Amino acid sequence: MPGLRRSVLLVLLLAAPGQAQQTRAERTNNRETSRYSEVVAFLEQVAAASPRIQLATFGYSWEGRPLPLAVWGDVAAATPEAVLASGKTRVFIQANIHAGEVEGKEAMLMLLRGLARGEHAEWADSLVLLIAPIYNADGNERITLGNRPLQHGPVGGMGQRPNAQGYDLNRDHTKLDTPEARSLVGLLRQYDPHVAVDLHTTNGTHHAYQLTYAPPLHPNTDPLISGLLRRDWLPAVTRTIRAKHGWDFYHYGNLPEQGEATPRGWYSFDHRPRFNNNYVGLRNRFAILSEAYAYLPFGERIVVTLRFVEEILDYAHRHSGTIRRSVAEADRRSVVGQRLALRATHQRSPAPATILMGEVARERHPYTGAPMLRRVDVRRPERMPEWIAFEPTETERVPAAYLVPAGLEGVVERLETHGIRFRALTRPTQVSGESFRIDSTRIAERPFQMHRERTLWGAYHPLSTTVPTGTLVVPADQPLGRLVFTLLEPRSDDGFVNWNVLDAALEGATHYPILRTSRPIP
Repeated sequence: MPGLRRSVLLVLLLAAPGQAQQTRAERTNNRETSRYSEVVAFLEQVAAASPRIQLATFGYSWEGRPLPLAVWGDVAAATPEAVLASGKTRVFIQANIHAGEVEGKEAMLMLLRGLARGEHAEWADSLVLLIAPIYNADGNERITLGNRPLQHGPVGGMGQRPNAQGYDLNRDHTKLDTPEARSLVGLLRQYDPHVAVDLHTTNGTHHAYQLTYAPPLHPNTDPLISGLLRRDWLPAVTRTIRAKHGWDFYHYGNLPEQGEATPRGWYSFDHRPRFNNNYVGLRNRFAILSEAYAYLPFGERIVVTLRFVEEILDYAHRHSGTIRRSVAEADRRSVVGQRLALRATHQRSPAPATILMGEVARERHPYTGAPMLRRVDVRRPERMPEWIAFEPTETERVPAAYLVPAGLEGVVERLETHGIRFRALTRPTQVSGESFRIDSTRIAERPFQMHRERTLWGAYHPLSTTVPTGTLVVPADQPLGRLVFTLLEPRSDDGFVNWNVLDAALEGATHYPILRTSRPIP
């Protein structure tokens, strides 16, 4: 009977679009987007129709919704153990981190339907896909006609940007305030994908691109990872998209807003690992941010996103060995003794770029009467400087290890959640190292993501001391060494100090409580 049921479902999947399983977007002529229950039901149907699609969950939302994961490929089960045992290149695709940016969700359902029909079967020779189509599940259910008001559809409403707690999930990768972010980091830790793709929608500057993208932007990203993406992978996908579809894709960017003193040019967004692509990069993994243009009609955004993902995966299939070798080499390479960035700023490209500027037309929302914008088919090339990478403004040498007092529970628990290796000393131990003496501190006046970000100033000074039993030794010579440095350095612009994890220990303190040493700890 299971075989008969699968055959019937496969026939339905192969039927004409008007007769078979469709997304809510397809059923409504792109006026509406899928609800959580519809996404889950769709996943169950494609999994029932294809032995290559298996379902799992990777955690929970704040309101307790299981976060669904579809695993596609020739694997025995949807478990981390089975996926890792395949030995294939693992690609994670995440949609709906901002639940008003919904075309990625619809595109991933369509991709899975195509895979269930046997499309792209050759990918199974080299890839295992991990697809999470509705990451911000709670935000998805808060659909109103007023969310993202200028965006061109879906006119039947879309979800909200934050999760149910009010957090932006794409600012939570280092501080881990939300169950969703902790679930995601758990997936990265357990399934360990070589590649992560994050699907978004962008508004802002009126350019002519159907979609823009970004690799990891933090200057501490391993050069093998950033180099392959910038020099080969993304340019190859861009050329293929142009040849097949006539669309223009480019690095994500915006012009400065009117009135800003910033020189006119094309600027990317932010290097800090609170953002998904930058965080994944500091884990020595390939990351691609996808930003479909908000002023394209919703149906077009779905197709553009789907085709982008297909080309990313086709490249990953053809270069799967290179991807795995690059990741393994980055993991082996120690950062101890290197000078890495604590803080960074935009880096100007060596030569100007030709940026395609565009135009939008103003339309009326059919149900609210509010304005919304539609992309006009205008391509106006403009030569200008660009800032699509970042360079350090302040650096520090990476030590051999950090010494974390056992009582700093918020630090210890987050290190463990990130998957960072450490050990506890079993006896009092004499160490020669450095202590950071605090000269001054500043706490932001305005809250951001329910925090008041903290900045420390000061300097390291030599210190010889005995640290007590239970002190945690966190080596920087480990695959996540770049992340260790970013989280634990007191001057880091996105570490635990910034996010108030150490506030209690810093109250009235003259020294940062975490020591560092350049010598091995016995």
